[in-house]
Amino acid sequence: MSLESQVKIFKWISIFEGVSFLVLLLIAMPLKYIWEAPEMVRIVGMAHGLLFVAYIFGALLLFRPLQWKVKTLLIVCLSSVLPLGPFYVEKKYL
Repeated sequence: MSLESQVKIFKWISIFEGVSFLVLLLIAMPLKYIWEAPEMVRIVGMAHGLLFVAYIFGALLLFRPLQWKVKTLLIVCLSSVLPLGPFYVEKKYL
């Protein structure tokens, strides 16, 4: 697989991971704690968890081909725990 296609896949994973985190925080969590409807947290939480793992794995795979410094890799990985972090990484580092 070419580096270009790997970066493109990682961009999509980054976008989906960021959106799933926002949906979890802004829709699913209020549904659970305000309206006592926890079903959405299970569904969105599982999807977000899988996307989070894929995001970290993708960052590790792109570390050497993109010649990132360790600091850049840490920024990319730590950005995954911030609500808008993956969007920042997608714009700045990819």
